[in-house]
Amino acid sequence: MIQTDSYKILLVDDEPDILEFVSYNLKKEGFEVLTASDGMEAITIAKKELPHLIILDVMMPGIDGIETCKKIKRIPALKNTIITFLTARGEDYSQIIGFDAGADDYIAKPIKPQVLISRIKALLKRYKYDVPVVDVKVAGIVTIGDLVIDQERYIIINKGEELVLPKKEFELLLLLTSKPDKVFTRDEIYNGVWGDVTIVGDRTIDVHIRRLREKIGPGHISTIKGVGYKFNK
Repeated sequence: MIQTDSYKILLVDDEPDILEFVSYNLKKEGFEVLTASDGMEAITIAKKELPHLIILDVMMPGIDGIETCKKIKRIPALKNTIITFLTARGEDYSQIIGFDAGADDYIAKPIKPQVLISRIKALLKRYKYDVPVVDVKVAGIVTIGDLVIDQERYIIINKGEELVLPKKEFELLLLLTSKPDKVFTRDEIYNGVWGDVTIVGDRTIDVHIRRLREKIGPGHISTIKGVGYKFNK
């Protein structure tokens, strides 16, 4: 199950009724929704807002959805953004062109709201979060207050005491400290530490957080109820 309010969706369509109808249903599910009525506006908003998912119509004035998709896929900051077409055009050739342009999915209109929501949630499970990569050739030392993280040796030094952490605990700590004071959602943590190919229990994160707190002290990591965790500066 995904945390819907953690995801930002950009909806692009030149028909106001479609924008209003789909936006209403997405917002009702808790998603943050942005809208654009043409390709150029979509690209401008996408660059600024970095949405997790873009829903594109194919037939639009100016540059169409296919060309918009190609342009978005060339933007490095949007490399992880998922793109799906939502269009009345159901011919095989338009789907092939869409996938060739870099789209992740193709949803044909009309579609029932709950079916659309289910498709979108399934797509968002594929989203890849950028996670710090530990490379022993270039890894350095991270110092935050009295906590020192040695990325090369997979150890931490807490108030002068050297501790060796299990791999997942270390990677979880490294993720949280990569952006102090940022709240990492449970989905971000699952994807960043365990990956989307590993099935873990609902309490896995909580257990690892508890173990980290026992080792580095309870004041470093805060629980944001219903959202996730953050590392305090």
